Amino acid sequence: MPAQTQRKFISVDPSKCTGCGICEYACTLEKGEAVWNPIRSRIRVVRMTPLFNFALTCRACKDAKCVKACPEKALSQSESTGLLIIDDKKCKGCDWCVQACEHGGITIHTDTGKAIACDLCQGEPKCKEACPEEALELVTSDEEADKRFSDALDKLPAATEQLTTTVKNKDWKPFLAAAEKRSEKVTEKLEALNKKAMAKKQKA
Repeated sequence: MPAQTQRKFISVDPSKCTGCGICEYACTLEKGEAVWNPIRSRIRVVRMTPLFNFALTCRACKDAKCVKACPEKALSQSESTGLLIIDDKKCKGCDWCVQACEHGGITIHTDTGKAIACDLCQGEPKCKEACPEEALELVTSDEEADKRFSDALDKLPAATEQLTTTVKNKDWKPFLAAAEKRSEKVTEKLEALNKKAMAKKQKA
């Protein structure tokens, strides 16, 4: 495959991600799903601990293993961006692409039985736009994405110590204040998405 000239993909900062799942909601809404179901999202949240959560989506890999693994040749890549192109007519939902992906970036749609992956919403990813913590960014290399994970892991011991001290001292005020701010951000994003969903239903 020719060299990619415009490779971009969504990367998460685990130190910011709260695991709220709004990115999944925004994705399924954008893709026209009748109901919100995180399993049908092209970005998926992994909730590890209160201090470390992250989201997985397609990285538009160079020489993607999922493409090579497909026995039906249903997957290909854009020559310029590396984004996956999935031929629904050829896809049998065998799951080989899912098993081959090292980044958890491709999944099988629960209703259609076909492979689905992020297409960056034609350059304006709705998950990034909807994230209340601004934890999602467009990056151009694996090194950039991996560094965000490494930096978040480096912060984890200090964050854990702070959490332990706060709980032992029963000093809930900082927690409550931070939680209230997060709740306000989440509410704002959810209201915007719900308005969008209602508008789509009225047009349908």
